[in-house]
Amino acid sequence: MKTSVGIIIGGKTVEHEVSIITGLQVLDNINKEKYDPRIIYIQKDGKWFIGNSLHDINNFKNKKFEDAYEVLLGFENGKLILYPHPNIKQGLFCKKYNTYEIDVVFPAVHGTNVEDGALHGIFQMNKVPCAFGSVLSSAVGMDKVIMKKVFQSYNLPVVNYTWFYRSSWENDREKILSDIEKIDYPLIVKPANLGSSIGISKAANKEELINCLEIAMAYDRKVIVEKCIENAREINCAVMGFENDLTSSLCEEPIGWKEFLTYEDKYVNESKGVSGDKRRIPADLDNEVTEEIKNLAKIAFKSIDCCGNARIDFLYDGNNIYVNEINTIPGSIAFYLWEGMGVTFTQMITKIIEFAIKQQDQRDINTVSYDIDLLNKMASSGKHK
Repeated sequence: MKTSVGIIIGGKTVEHEVSIITGLQVLDNINKEKYDPRIIYIQKDGKWFIGNSLHDINNFKNKKFEDAYEVLLGFENGKLILYPHPNIKQGLFCKKYNTYEIDVVFPAVHGTNVEDGALHGIFQMNKVPCAFGSVLSSAVGMDKVIMKKVFQSYNLPVVNYTWFYRSSWENDREKILSDIEKIDYPLIVKPANLGSSIGISKAANKEELINCLEIAMAYDRKVIVEKCIENAREINCAVMGFENDLTSSLCEEPIGWKEFLTYEDKYVNESKGVSGDKRRIPADLDNEVTEEIKNLAKIAFKSIDCCGNARIDFLYDGNNIYVNEINTIPGSIAFYLWEGMGVTFTQMITKIIEFAIKQQDQRDINTVSYDIDLLNKMASSGKHK
């Protein structure tokens, strides 16, 4: 009997459309002799839908989902149950809507409200195997400030940075500007909790900095400002595995960019078939540098307790290597970093699912309740009898 896999796409995130691309790539490449895949689509308003029309990207372009219907979530024996929404008309003379059981959840989502642990929490609490880490690793991997603090605790090299809350900017912007300018220009300004380069910009002076901060604050209540390493090369490396069973991929160097890859560099150009020409795999690096990056990638992966497959991005200026960030669910799940090692997209998806089941098996061993008579030992006042 095949394992049913629910590939979740969309969500209440500015990276909604990128998620649709990633999810349909996974659907196209998953081993259908072993798995029974089903797209689960979260609309921008947060409603969940299933239906075969969601398996075709053309229907997303035309926004026509003729057989799709809203579902509500249920859980039973470590499975996700998708029930037709009670407001859908069903009966003797009406269309019949099916209920589906999902054995493993594969979140192909990006950005806040989905990739940040919010989605993983639903399944982790209900013991449903879910790909790509935990609530903890997803949340830490999304928040660039917390991520860097964890990396620093593992002695991983990061660029100089500072951060602040949007509310603090409203109360004391001169103090914040003074603290930021201690790092010195040029600077890279980012929303702390977002990916795909959305809201990221570069500032070379105070006037540009204020404009960049306003852009970042439109996306997040928390903003991080980093020292821009000029003429640095971006090097990316993925890590696949769980706990101590980790493997590093080939290193990649995006080419033809300047300070950072834009949203268009990552996704729009790729859809036109240009991105492959802007990516050098393996990156042209000395063996010693390559091995150092692969080792740092494993440490970064393990430091936030990742699972499945994550991409770690580095900056290299010819002398120093900096860990820039980790992507716990990278776009296209970074399949291209593994192909040169003989791992196909299909094999990679299978490994990620197997690691998800292994991760849940480990959680199932944990003791989560005690049979003690605590409540009968307490008075109604909350004090011991």
